[in-house]
Amino acid sequence: MAEGAPESGDSLPPQLARLPPGRHGLPREFVAANHRDRLIAACAQEIPERGYADTTVAHIIKAAAVSRRTFYEYFDSKEACFLATYELIVAHIRRRVEAAVGAESEWPQRVRAGIAALLEFVSEEPRLARFCMVEPLAAGPPITERYREALESFTPIFAGGRDPSRPDVPPADTEAAVIAGVLMLVTRRLVAGDAERLGDLLPDLLETALTPFLGAAEAERIARQEAK
Repeated sequence: MAEGAPESGDSLPPQLARLPPGRHGLPREFVAANHRDRLIAACAQEIPERGYADTTVAHIIKAAAVSRRTFYEYFDSKEACFLATYELIVAHIRRRVEAAVGAESEWPQRVRAGIAALLEFVSEEPRLARFCMVEPLAAGPPITERYREALESFTPIFAGGRDPSRPDVPPADTEAAVIAGVLMLVTRRLVAGDAERLGDLLPDLLETALTPFLGAAEAERIARQEAK
């Protein structure tokens, strides 16, 4: 991004609106933010549709209705544009999950709320979910590494289930493994075009997430309560 350019907002812009033609009299800062937001929205639109490898800068600038020169004022490459878009989407998901988790006091219910919030997002926004859950896996090392870091940022939700008094305290990397497993199952449904029925997975995902920390019997009991 060009030095001094304004940061985008927390949410993706709702539409790709062209600026008025000619001398619109808008402040330079507004024009800059509008251009960048339109590029981000176009990236979020084009990459899930075409796939990361088959999407070009030309596709993004056409969808955003800006020039190639404008694109390179904000982003050095398609990868940089992807990462900026990815950060916005992941931040949005994290806020939804953290808000849901924060409304619960007991740890199993906090885990349930976090998974439910994720499933709700994927069901409501399958295109954006595909952008941040499917495309990073085929987009090259820098993006794949950022995907891994994003997964790790959700591990504190699961860390609360550790009971040091238990003889079978799970290994240190259990939280990351649980999150990866949950996302794998959700991604499989998403790729299959079955995002609308993701809520059906909640009991099974909850049992999978709780078992390493509470044991199979207790995790199944809680999951069965969820299924009722």
